Amino acid sequence: MTLEAAYAYCERLAQSHYENFPVASRLLPARMRPHIAAVYAFARLADDMADEGHRPAADRLADLEAWDARLSSIVAGAAPSAGPHAEVFVALRATIDACRLPPSLLHDLVSAFRQDVTVTRYATWDDLLDYCRRSANPVGRLVLRVAGYDRADLDAASDAVCTALQLTNFWQDLEIDWKKGRIYLPAATRDDARAREEDLAARRMTAEWRRALGEAVARTRRLFRAGVPVADGVRGRLRWELRATWLGGTRILDKLEAADYDVFTRRPALTRADVPPILWHTLFWTATDKHG
Repeated sequence: MTLEAAYAYCERLAQSHYENFPVASRLLPARMRPHIAAVYAFARLADDMADEGHRPAADRLADLEAWDARLSSIVAGAAPSAGPHAEVFVALRATIDACRLPPSLLHDLVSAFRQDVTVTRYATWDDLLDYCRRSANPVGRLVLRVAGYDRADLDAASDAVCTALQLTNFWQDLEIDWKKGRIYLPAATRDDARAREEDLAARRMTAEWRRALGEAVARTRRLFRAGVPVADGVRGRLRWELRATWLGGTRILDKLEAADYDVFTRRPALTRADVPPILWHTLFWTATDKHG
């Protein structure tokens, strides 16, 4: 297997999956795309293992342990094994070396996917944010490393954006996650608002659930605002990529609020009609945009 073929495999895998913010991917610098595809393929396949609800939890956890062990093996210098998706590890090993990626970030991703198999409810915001620290934040830091940035201030701003994007996905997918047996909105907020799980089962968007989601969206918007410096602190096409991603996330929150949080009637998501305004505001980034 050639390295070129391994990267091509990862890029095909990345292109075959739906993403919340497809407008942004077209803006990535060409030199970064193979490396981002390798990271994405590694994470996407692990996420799929965790999400295969029809398979016993023990089997999914065993697969994730094996996936993590393959990562440890290539980090230690061993040749990628000939197991399933060997192409991903061939490409990932080259990317780790070329971009000096901290393997701990990749291990954190697998740790979060393992948690998805065993944890279906979160008691507090601290619990949920710790999950996001491992499930979302590593992605932003890996992108920064691929782009050549290793700065604490950019890492912190990136963490805020990545957590905000993850939370946005939770709120827009409230019904989808419920059908999988999961609720990410912390119990502390649900209990304060007196939001009941029975109403989710009946597909009722009650005043209590609207109140709970309203607080969740407000917290998410604060994180988006805290993350603005990463979009202003990088150069070149990555700047446009991060701005478009930021705008895509906040636009979904706008849609969620405009629908009065009714995710049962229609899932708030980006459409082709959203592309022109996102691109416009990406090019003409203003203080209004930054206030979310």
